[in-house]
Amino acid sequence: MRSLSPPWLAALPLVLASAWTAPASAADEPQDRQGVPKELPQLVENGGRVQPRAPAADEWGFQLHGEYQLRGQFQADLPLGPTATYVDANPGATTQPLGQNAFATNWLRMTPTFQWREALKVVLQFDVGQNFPMGQATQGVGLDQAPRDRSGDAFSYMSLRWLYLDWRTKYGLWRVGQQPNHWGLGVLTNDGDHPSVFGDYRNGALVERLLFATRPLGEKSSWVVALAGDLVYRDWNARLYRGDVALQAVVATYVEKGPHQLGVFAVYRNQRTQRSSADGARYDDALDVGVVDVAGKTATLVPGTKDTYLFGAAEAAVLFGASTFPRTPDHARAGDRTSVLGFGAAGQLGIVHTSSESKKDGPPQTWGVVVGQVELGWASGDADPYDGSQKRFTFDPNHKVGLLLFDEVMRWQTARSATAAADPSLANRPAPGADQLPSNGGVFGAQYVNPTAIVRPRPWLDLKAGMVFAQATADVVDPYRTTVSGSYVNYQGGDPRRRDLGVEVDLGTELRIFAFGANVQLGAQGGILFPGRAFADASGATFGPLGIFILRGGLQF
Repeated sequence: MRSLSPPWLAALPLVLASAWTAPASAADEPQDRQGVPKELPQLVENGGRVQPRAPAADEWGFQLHGEYQLRGQFQADLPLGPTATYVDANPGATTQPLGQNAFATNWLRMTPTFQWREALKVVLQFDVGQNFPMGQATQGVGLDQAPRDRSGDAFSYMSLRWLYLDWRTKYGLWRVGQQPNHWGLGVLTNDGDHPSVFGDYRNGALVERLLFATRPLGEKSSWVVALAGDLVYRDWNARLYRGDVALQAVVATYVEKGPHQLGVFAVYRNQRTQRSSADGARYDDALDVGVVDVAGKTATLVPGTKDTYLFGAAEAAVLFGASTFPRTPDHARAGDRTSVLGFGAAGQLGIVHTSSESKKDGPPQTWGVVVGQVELGWASGDADPYDGSQKRFTFDPNHKVGLLLFDEVMRWQTARSATAAADPSLANRPAPGADQLPSNGGVFGAQYVNPTAIVRPRPWLDLKAGMVFAQATADVVDPYRTTVSGSYVNYQGGDPRRRDLGVEVDLGTELRIFAFGANVQLGAQGGILFPGRAFADASGATFGPLGIFILRGGLQF
């Protein structure tokens, strides 16, 4: 069972005074009394994004910011299990390739903002072209939420992301409209608008929301409380435009002091999806769950230094409830629900040595010359998809961990399994809920260590390196292969008890050229995965090392 993407209060100035994972480049926020900048230059690249300017008390106006990104991607073919349709066309086939080795993508994101003094603000954001591949397309993974297969029409690659109104009053902030969700490290819900060290954001959690946030003890107090009611427009579990109706109620609170923050929220989600049985009868699948998520951050100056900081962050979430989405045929016939209980957590610890230089206007520019971080993560898995209990927890796919293991290999394995389960050529089709099987690139059923480092000799140049060491937290079981073979096997048809997922090595660089109020980006990223025994087939053999190389270009304005 994947995480439920409950909402949070991304980009709310009153609710979230500073982004939890702060930009690694320019950090111009004032320092607190301990000398720690509120926007620490941590291990997340800013990419030169131009931020909206805060208006004066008597000012009104219009701002337009955005970005255009271009990517060229080259990767080794990934061996996947075949669908029934593919086997019918290729008798005796035991594997079916992904079919995508070289392609390009590009997208335009625009964010116009209308402001009237400090009281009212209207924010609009839209994407054009995201997820559309030029060149080779994927084959047989259509149940992934962004399958890179050109299956949609032109309008499906255009997206209205945000359209909301902020109204500031003396007692709090009201926000209404279609708006983003982001909380903590972005493990549980991520707005798809936070750049990462490796990889790119895509899609993101969006809700139709009415929200009220306030500081109950006064404007200058450190305690914030927020209430929200949502109709989910799109996240990794529901899409309103395909008939998923998901309602959420949220109560959230946090306390902050300078760079230190600790918060918790509780959310209840009720989701209904109308489906059709094999004989054409209509029925509703249901999801009723609660989520509790705790997140915190801290940072401090290393004693005896003036420009070296320690920073840390953590987020942990538990989801519980009941669902009829992923269930056995026996459960479906009886109308029973499966129980849901999953857990996911991630923690970061790092050190950054900073440098500064004067600017013509405003405070000095500060950036991390050397930034090192280690992230540890854990997500529960489900070794038995047919026991009436769903334990799988999936991180939001926009919480990036490396380039290959989770965002490509595990993503396409789960998408092929789900697509094969829904194949119309399959006579004995598995129970409904196959669309809930793809991970969409998120970490699931795994524990990992992800050390990452950036060397930044100048604020406009990044040299990056990272590794991922991962193991499964439960037996690696493919629900589709298990159904058709009658025995528990992994996604390659091998022993599910082998849990070593392998080791990944990533490298990257980015050059930023600042001119005329805009930022041109040029760079490259690449990685290689040495697969572990969790990818062994029935004979015990694993596929060889997989590589990926990405050319990157962009413009921020």
